[in-house]
Amino acid sequence: MTKQSEHFTFASDAEVEDLGNGLKRQMLGYNEELMAVKIWFAQGAIGYNHAHRHSQVTYVVEGEFHFNIDGVTKVLKAGDSCFIPPFADHGATCPTGGILIDTFSPAREDFLEDE
Repeated sequence: MTKQSEHFTFASDAEVEDLGNGLKRQMLGYNEELMAVKIWFAQGAIGYNHAHRHSQVTYVVEGEFHFNIDGVTKVLKAGDSCFIPPFADHGATCPTGGILIDTFSPAREDFLEDE
C-alpha cells in the first residue's frame, strides 16, 4: 500500500461510510504504518468478534461498550481505552449508542480497498 491521507481532515469534508447494522465509519488519517478511524455505534449495535494482524488501540469518545478481547469482557465508558494485540479475537457491543476512535498499526488495507 502506498496510499496516504491528506494532512488535515475536516469533519465536514470527510466521508462517513454507512457499514449497516447501526455502524458508521469515518477515516481520520492514515499511511502504511498507522491509521485512525472514527466509528459510530447505534444503540444496541454489535461489532462482531473477529481478529486481524494489526495492533489496535481503541478510545471511547462517548457511550458504553462491552469489549471482549480473547474471552475477557470489560465495560468501557467515555475516556477509557483498550489495546488489542495482533490476532487477538475481539468484538464489542454498545447498549447505549456511542463513538470510538480506533487506531491500527499497520493501516487496515481492507478499509482502503474501495479508495
